[in-house]
Amino acid sequence: MNVSTAHRPLDAGALEQLLSAAAAAPSIHNTQPWRYRLRPETATLEVRAVPERALRAIDPSGRALHVSIGASLFNLRVAARHLGWEPAVRLLADPSEPQLLATVRLSESRGTCAGAGPDLFDAIWRRHSSRLPFTPRTVPTGIIAELAEAAHVEGAVFEVAAEAEVRRVLGLTAEAEHRTLADPSRSQESRQWLLRAETGPYGIPAAALGPQDAFERIPVRDFTAERYAARLPAAPFELHPLIAVLSTAHDSRVDWLRTGQALQYVLLLATAHQLRSSLLHQAMEWPDLRTSLRDPRRGHGHVQLLIRLGYGPEGASSPRGACELGIAASQQPSSP
Repeated sequence: MNVSTAHRPLDAGALEQLLSAAAAAPSIHNTQPWRYRLRPETATLEVRAVPERALRAIDPSGRALHVSIGASLFNLRVAARHLGWEPAVRLLADPSEPQLLATVRLSESRGTCAGAGPDLFDAIWRRHSSRLPFTPRTVPTGIIAELAEAAHVEGAVFEVAAEAEVRRVLGLTAEAEHRTLADPSRSQESRQWLLRAETGPYGIPAAALGPQDAFERIPVRDFTAERYAARLPAAPFELHPLIAVLSTAHDSRVDWLRTGQALQYVLLLATAHQLRSSLLHQAMEWPDLRTSLRDPRRGHGHVQLLIRLGYGPEGASSPRGACELGIAASQQPSSP
């Protein structure tokens, strides 16, 4: 068997591009909870969770960890196609290995594949969360439709909330923010990931935090867990924020991984259209509030994320660690 069935050799330079793209994905608190391993004999990359970078207080179920790894997986897919491979993905490929969340086998690309979508490779490096105020400029309906289709392709539903629904979900998000600030274990965990950014490539750097909303309409996450908002910098945010709800029909580990891929498709496509984005994740971390996020008019479905979109300044970049890569030993055939 050849070392790789791909169109180009899977050499050190190609691996570096693939893994750099995978590492550029967003992750909760910039924990980057992924590790990759290469099986050279089949040109397959295995994607594993890193338990020591999980948020045990904020994300005890691991849902946000799976979403984060799903986003990394989507970046890897984009980079593979850009470099001339066709990635074949299997989610939760081995039930006996719960930390093995996906495998990606690279094979020779035979031209443009149906459903492959646009080449978003350049957008990987330009996408940054922007926790800054956006302008009042309206996002065109055509772009909204593209984002909804992108989520649909990855198995999720993307819907822009109406004004009354925006008020409701932001109220639930504010309640979640208050609860988190009053919870010692969650507050401490959040502060720990701020401190980690001061000495290494993980966590949220101070430059990426952004101000609080002077109008107190948009509950921007306070990663410092500062309970006295008056001590925090503030700025007037947009009066009519565009909030999109990303949801799935079910709520299994596979759905969480699909959510991450759908999220990253939406974010990269938004970046290609010069849109800025940030996530409102607080209410996802409290089961009762997450359940309440469901639009009562739409019935079933599981809300996975709230996405704030608009035009405005680019957010500061967060550090990235070298994407960890292990090499699996080749399985040699036994002698007759």
